[in-house]
Amino acid sequence: MIKTTVSIEGAEFFAYHGYFEEERLVGNHFILDVSVDLETQIDFDDRISDTINYADLYTLCAEEMKNTQKLLETVVNRIITRIGKDLNGVQSARVKLSKINPQMGGKVNRACVEMSF
Repeated sequence: MIKTTVSIEGAEFFAYHGYFEEERLVGNHFILDVSVDLETQIDFDDRISDTINYADLYTLCAEEMKNTQKLLETVVNRIITRIGKDLNGVQSARVKLSKINPQMGGKVNRACVEMSF
């Protein structure tokens, strides 16, 4: 067996996640990085069924980014839970969600939440 990592890096979304009502009304820019590990056969035969389709991975993430949540932790948890449940063969995953220029009373490039299993 060979360990394979499939990743999506720097996926950009505009969404309405935030603890405060104003954040959920105005929205913000987010960047999502996701990687999943799986085992593939040494005799890999150029079949999409032998891996994780990164288009499917992106679609899963995009669906969850549309569901407004108060906490970034909730968004990340929903994504990583679906990865484990919906994508066959995933042995581990990492999801990092960054909120760009969060309103914090000072200059902050991004606030991030990351989870893995």
